[in-house]
Amino acid sequence: MAVRLIASLSFGTALLAAAPASGAAPTILFIGNSFTFGGHAAAWKYRADTVHDLNHGGVGGVPALFKLFADEAGLDYDVSVETSPGKTLEWHWQHEKSVVDRAWDHVVLQDHSVLDPAHPGDPAKTIDYAGRFARLFTARNPKVEISLTATWSRPDYTYLKSGHWYGQPITAMALDLQRDYERAAAASPAIDKVNPVGRAFNCAIAAGLGDANPYDGIDAGKIDLWAYDFHHASTPGYYLTALTVFIDITGKDPRAFGPKEQAAAELGISPTDAVRLQRVAWANAHGMPCTRAEIGGPKVSDRPDR
Repeated sequence: MAVRLIASLSFGTALLAAAPASGAAPTILFIGNSFTFGGHAAAWKYRADTVHDLNHGGVGGVPALFKLFADEAGLDYDVSVETSPGKTLEWHWQHEKSVVDRAWDHVVLQDHSVLDPAHPGDPAKTIDYAGRFARLFTARNPKVEISLTATWSRPDYTYLKSGHWYGQPITAMALDLQRDYERAAAASPAIDKVNPVGRAFNCAIAAGLGDANPYDGIDAGKIDLWAYDFHHASTPGYYLTALTVFIDITGKDPRAFGPKEQAAAELGISPTDAVRLQRVAWANAHGMPCTRAEIGGPKVSDRPDR
């Protein structure tokens, strides 16, 4: 059972603010691929029973993390997931449109990690199919809130000569993706925002928390944001992803969770790192400095309460 965290008056009254007038829990749908369902990390099957997997794959991932964060904040969301590994929004439109074609209160769309696998970094199809989905969902519910998730830089596309972003800083790919998702949002009046996940990874690196290059080993005291394939996120990376989406959807401050946050404890993220990742997500979302002083803060004990 999720721990209910009442850390402030805003958290205590959040459920009343977020729930529809009918009293039913607001619905949220996540559409994406392995970057959404937490591929190659402990997040993959995490708390899968708390979300509705529309493709019956038993995944939890970022949607399940979002669900737990919402529960801890005193919010109630009915969370659904429609994902398939390595797929684009074009694929979801062509193969799964009928599965998701219903009224939702929130929809979170995530395209392929390079946007167009045949033409890495080309946003044309992302702009096209994000717009198609936006029109589809708006027709079902004119008040639906639609967001796009701009994903992180891939080390394999940055440090390997075969990569599209080879020779550029590790932060470059994420910034390009953010810009292109913003172009997709600007092209469709029905799309409300872009969840800046890639920028959050950049923020963690700038603050000295995330290691910039997993190919040369992980520096002492830093977090490996990526999985063993230098492509997918690690468990802390997905944790940061879910925190970023949680902030954008709910407006709540995850720093209120603190070192005892339940998902971190269950996934093996230390209390110190959980607090720092919460601070990274909040700083990134609000344009605060991504510095060691801002993110590191006072020392948090890793020793559990006796």
